[in-house]
Amino acid sequence: MIQINYPEKKPSIKREENREVIFCMVRKKWLVLTAEEWVRQNFLLYLTETLNFPLALIAVEKQIVLSEVKKRFDIVVYDKDTKPYMLIECKEMDVKLSSSTLHQALNYNSKIQSRYLIITNGNHTVGFEKRGDEFVEIDEVKKY
Repeated sequence: MIQINYPEKKPSIKREENREVIFCMVRKKWLVLTAEEWVRQNFLLYLTETLNFPLALIAVEKQIVLSEVKKRFDIVVYDKDTKPYMLIECKEMDVKLSSSTLHQALNYNSKIQSRYLIITNGNHTVGFEKRGDEFVEIDEVKKY
């Protein structure tokens, strides 16, 4: 399990047309505030404010094709050579991290080929590093 120390800075939230919206700093737009989006935006702040990853190296909810099926990953962080470095799968806070969550991230990573896999529900975070042909659990996310 990885201990996440979220920054004091919080995502921008406002009320718009009888619903709450949250600002995505990566996509630079307001989105409907869902439980999963709240986790995603807080984790993005953790990546940028605590771990110092540049916004320019982060992609959010981009489409990939897996076995002719269109899917969207949550977050991918690229290295300075713009190669996928870390894939992050976000779930709602009340969704338990399970083998099916890990399987989903591994499935996405079969296309993306990142070195690190992170799965989080905002309260609990688990990470893995690719070493050879397998992923080994890690206990921290390294700073940029």
